[in-house]
Amino acid sequence: MKIAVLGAGAMGSLYGGLLAEAGNEVWLIDVFKEHVNAINKDGLQIEGVSGDRVIKNIRATADSEEAGIAQLILVFVKSTITDIAVSQNKALIDEDTIVLTLQNGLGNIEKIQTTVNKENIIAGTTAHGSTMLGPGKIKHAGKGKTIIGELDGTESQRIQSILKTFEQAGIESEISNNIMGLIWDKLLVNVGINALTAITELKNGQLIEFPETEWILEESVREAIKVAEAKGIKIPSEDAVMHTKEVCKATAANRSSMLQDVMNHRRTEIEMINGAIVRESEQYGIDSPVNKVLTKLILIKEKTCK
Repeated sequence: MKIAVLGAGAMGSLYGGLLAEAGNEVWLIDVFKEHVNAINKDGLQIEGVSGDRVIKNIRATADSEEAGIAQLILVFVKSTITDIAVSQNKALIDEDTIVLTLQNGLGNIEKIQTTVNKENIIAGTTAHGSTMLGPGKIKHAGKGKTIIGELDGTESQRIQSILKTFEQAGIESEISNNIMGLIWDKLLVNVGINALTAITELKNGQLIEFPETEWILEESVREAIKVAEAKGIKIPSEDAVMHTKEVCKATAANRSSMLQDVMNHRRTEIEMINGAIVRESEQYGIDSPVNKVLTKLILIKEKTCK
């Protein structure tokens, strides 16, 4: 299968590397010139839980016209630039191209839809962890399931084909008929962890060691649950607050992606996570004061941590 990965950061490079290793034609599309050049010169270096090796049969470029039409596009860019990235890389897309978003937060499907027909969009979640170590080099920090699904909940032939492609690449995957519920399930975890760790500079596990941060985590997730219920979203986790705490324990030593963004003076995805809860809550007349405060504090950090 010819696959383009839009956004070759740590996660995009990981998926691209695994899929190339399995024999697929993979193109990494990114504007990070040093990363692109290093991959084309020496291959993609991966270390970590899946073993240390260099993947040579993978191409990287900043010019999507060089890559040409792809059968499948994996979208891994920051959610803040999803619409721009997809629009600027139309050269990858024709009427049969399937676009799969594995991004965090809400609104990515709608942003992709400004360029791609909704019928060509599928979505998913990933529990893998990956860190960029430098140009052309990543660390596979943790393994987990990749769950994908059609937006309408059907189990189509194309989703089965993508599942097979992923599993042949060693990417443990499954199909869900409630992919929006799973996206919200992951969103609730991010709502409880990301902004709070970025503000306090605590690691994930430390959030539940202090009653103050534990309370903020609980309240932010409860506010988000009310919004999900108002939207008619079926969340798979029976107790989303407890599920978020379990994730804190399971990833105790991790620094969240938002904390890493703040530490590296990068723009965060706050508007697509806690900020999305605030926007959605306003539509349903639901109060979300904790998420509003978390959003504003992160926005201040973005403005002052230069």
